[in-house]
Amino acid sequence: MKPTRMRLSLLAAGVMLASGALQADNHDARAIAERLVDEHFQDSTLTREQQIEELLWFAEAAEPFRGMEINTVAEGLTTHIYERDVLAEAFGELTGIDVTHNIIGEGDVVNNMQTQMQSGRNIYDAYVNDSDAIGTHIRYGTTVNLSRAMENEWADYTLPTLDLEDFIGLQYGTGPDGNLYQLPDQQFANLYWFRYDWFQRDDLQEQFREIYGYDLGVPTNWTAYEDIAEFFTEHVGELDGQKVYGHMDYGRRDPSLGWRFHDSWLSMAGMGSPGVPFGNPVDDWGIRVNEQSQPVGASVSRGGATNSPASVFAVTKMVDWLDRFAPPEASGMTFGEAGPVPAQGNIAQQMFWYTAFTADMTDPGLPVTDADGTPKWRMAPSPTGPYWEEGMKVGYQDVGSWTFFDSTPADRRTAAWLFAQFTVSKTVSLEKLMAGLTPIRKSDIFSEQMTEMAPKLGGLVEFYRSPNESQWTPSSTNVPDYPRMAPLWWQNLAPAVSGDISAQEALDNLAGDMDSIMARLARARVFEDYAPDLNEERDPEHWLSQPGSPKAKLDDEMPQGRTVPYDEMMEEWMGAGTRG
Repeated sequence: MKPTRMRLSLLAAGVMLASGALQADNHDARAIAERLVDEHFQDSTLTREQQIEELLWFAEAAEPFRGMEINTVAEGLTTHIYERDVLAEAFGELTGIDVTHNIIGEGDVVNNMQTQMQSGRNIYDAYVNDSDAIGTHIRYGTTVNLSRAMENEWADYTLPTLDLEDFIGLQYGTGPDGNLYQLPDQQFANLYWFRYDWFQRDDLQEQFREIYGYDLGVPTNWTAYEDIAEFFTEHVGELDGQKVYGHMDYGRRDPSLGWRFHDSWLSMAGMGSPGVPFGNPVDDWGIRVNEQSQPVGASVSRGGATNSPASVFAVTKMVDWLDRFAPPEASGMTFGEAGPVPAQGNIAQQMFWYTAFTADMTDPGLPVTDADGTPKWRMAPSPTGPYWEEGMKVGYQDVGSWTFFDSTPADRRTAAWLFAQFTVSKTVSLEKLMAGLTPIRKSDIFSEQMTEMAPKLGGLVEFYRSPNESQWTPSSTNVPDYPRMAPLWWQNLAPAVSGDISAQEALDNLAGDMDSIMARLARARVFEDYAPDLNEERDPEHWLSQPGSPKAKLDDEMPQGRTVPYDEMMEEWMGAGTRG
């Protein structure tokens, strides 16, 4: 039946009303976008109009999900608190999607993630999960393959200006198949930290040279680090009226003790294989893989290096330095308790120092800053151990990354994908960097704003502008089940830290437990791809006598100490090529 003239008039009126409503919605969205840029996101590598256009894309893409409530989760870093307090609220205003960005402990993030992967029950709609778990995500088959999703179900919901090539850590969330599984949200490295003002003092330089026969400067090997630790603890002893220590660390039997070791400590000594980002075929956990990326063992008897001489050296030095050169209370501290200690002004250096603490070290009221906020400290490349060789990773970099699971309902997952992209978009990423100092984009790192901030950040900007930054990398794809295997580190190494057993015994136990879990995973046929396929055990000498990792014990593990002046180190750091 043909519509009557009255019905046509009503239809026309409806179209006009809908058009007017759409124009009103667009007008409202633009007003919100303009206000958000002016109030929260004035610092950006985009122009103001480009920012507004990017925000308008979010408003339009989110229309099908308007009114939805979603839950995301991250650990308690300054960056994630900024996301919770500023970005989630701004995203809600712009899109009508109510985001609760939960901040919980890192261990709780991993536990909830593991539960969701195993049970299929949706706990959170998206996780900011360290890319250390990439080996888990590529194997279990429950993690969303972002590369495929962006080409298919998320094709209309992927930000046209996302610009993946601008990210500095994309390789860490990428599997051996070349697909992206995790999108970087924040990054920070562990570097060498030291009191630049003390190292520059003529009297201390002269005293150090008299005792050790070379110049006080940034250590490039572990011998020099030990000499400097001894110098400040035992020979200097007191500065500015307070007891000083040449080293800081932590040693309480606690899950955070595991981070102290599996965050590349063994590789810093030189345990693994050359090849970045992770070391091939032996990674920074000591796990060996075959040419098909299948883990074949952690123990030296299977070709791994977890309990190799280089690993024993690394753990032995950690325990020795903690006992001899750190404040007495350090052995009873956790990661969180030990982190603020260098800012109190009585620590000369720390080899295993996370740049996530940078923001907390810049308050003008601290003993480690001048009145104008200029730091009395600097960060520099980590010294490498005697087993380290050219082409190896130098240290660890944490890359918290957006991660999604197929157990999350599709609409909630897509809405969370929009929020994740919002938190890393160029409209907001520079402001987020300035708030939390955990960069993810090259364009932000080389921005004028970061150039202006650099003198107050003690070397952070120079590090991330250096071509050598890529030698600091997370845990690898070799680790088949991060949630199950990470706790083995603190459980097995805590007795060595407390002096109850030797480093060799502790590492033998760790390597054996890692092999046992990988053997169970192989028997259970949990994985379709990259499943463990353990080598048969052989006499360790078979592997130690071959080139590469695992490496035989060196006759001299503490060669002559070597240092360089900080300014010369920075020139090398910023230059092309790799460190030797």
